[in-house]
Amino acid sequence: MLDQAGQHLSYVTSGYIKAPRGELPYRLKAILDGLCEIIASYHPEQVSVEKVFVNVNPQSTLLLGQARGTAICAAISRNLPVAEYTALQVKQAVVGNGHANKEQVQEMVRRLLKLSGLPAADSADALACAICHAHGGLGIGVGLGRMATVGYRVRGGRLI
Repeated sequence: MLDQAGQHLSYVTSGYIKAPRGELPYRLKAILDGLCEIIASYHPEQVSVEKVFVNVNPQSTLLLGQARGTAICAAISRNLPVAEYTALQVKQAVVGNGHANKEQVQEMVRRLLKLSGLPAADSADALACAICHAHGGLGIGVGLGRMATVGYRVRGGRLI
């Protein structure tokens, strides 16, 4: 989670929600409850999430999509706007290269937020998504330097 004052970003917190082992509905409930608790504690004004990509393993992609849907529902149920970005958009915004590796993302997140150490890979991904949103837009359908992106697609790192 980040705070933004003009162009200045400051780190607030990051972490993860550990879902219990067991049946999927209970795991999704743990995600929903955890995110609702975070929203109640920190009062964010906006939420950004990474779009799901099609993975080699369809089962993993489906599970990730369900967890992502739960996160979106947690935000929307609290009337928070949700912005979605592809991994390519996030990496382009944070590193300047849409095909950057995890280590490059971690290092740029550390530098941009002036962190004392490298964030964990998952935290860096989430923070990078927040940085992308902060740099790109203040509302849904706005991204990449406040340029309207509704109705466009990204191919080869370019809007088409």
